[in-house]
Amino acid sequence: MDEGTRELLEPLPPSAKLVYYVLDAEGRFDQTGLAEETRLSTRTVRFAVEKLTEVGLVKEGLCPRDARRSVYQAVPPAERDPVDEPEAAAESASEADAPAAAVAED
Repeated sequence: MDEGTRELLEPLPPSAKLVYYVLDAEGRFDQTGLAEETRLSTRTVRFAVEKLTEVGLVKEGLCPRDARRSVYQAVPPAERDPVDEPEAAAESASEADAPAAAVAED
């Protein structure tokens, strides 16, 4: 597992980490399959998948056998969106300029 994935998983609840590990190791599952595989309740699985989707570690798709169901799978690191890297770089650059401007005014 890469460092970016570890950082994204760290603040999540244990149930979300378990669901991610199952999806990463086993492939695609629907909510019922995840509940059976992890032995978590369907409500807990739903919450975990929601949290994982918010941070971009899991994506939702349609079940090929039943369009009313969703299937979930782990997003490979290469396919993930960068997490606010341009904004973070811009903020650190503006913070670095602020002390220099204060020294120049003295």
